[in-house]
Amino acid sequence: MKTSPLTHKIWNEENIDLQLSRIHAANKSIVFTNGCFDIVHAGHIQYLFETSKLADFLIVGINSDDSVKRLEKSPARPLQNEFSRSSVIAALGFVDAVILFDQDTPKQLIERITPKVLVKGSDYKIEDIVGSEWVISNGGEVKTIDFLPGYSTSSIERKILQAHNLHE
Repeated sequence: MKTSPLTHKIWNEENIDLQLSRIHAANKSIVFTNGCFDIVHAGHIQYLFETSKLADFLIVGINSDDSVKRLEKSPARPLQNEFSRSSVIAALGFVDAVILFDQDTPKQLIERITPKVLVKGSDYKIEDIVGSEWVISNGGEVKTIDFLPGYSTSSIERKILQAHNLHE
């Protein structure tokens, strides 16, 4: 994999446990959220910023390229590779760490991290959020955050395709 100047914020399998032990030793609380973050837009920025306020340390799980393809959002997705997507999210000052996951859901990652707060968009019901039972049973809480209206990667992708079709 390519290297990024933000390598210290992009965790891998080998350093997750060490990094988590450092956070726990510093007595910091963790908030976790996840997504594809294929084309980062104002809605993502607001969502991640609001999420970062819910605990001391924000960890963002990002679907690997293979995981995004299995979600079947669109045949073209992901539009950006996992290196690019993780680097862009790691560049945000209020994001403390980024972890790529290859599974269909972040369930294993959530159980490994056991965050104090688990966050998803308000299009989810708390009981339907992957990992919610684990977090709650371990004394944490699960929250949803409203999206910024009018922003979505899917709508941006549609606009790009429409513009492309106009120029053919």
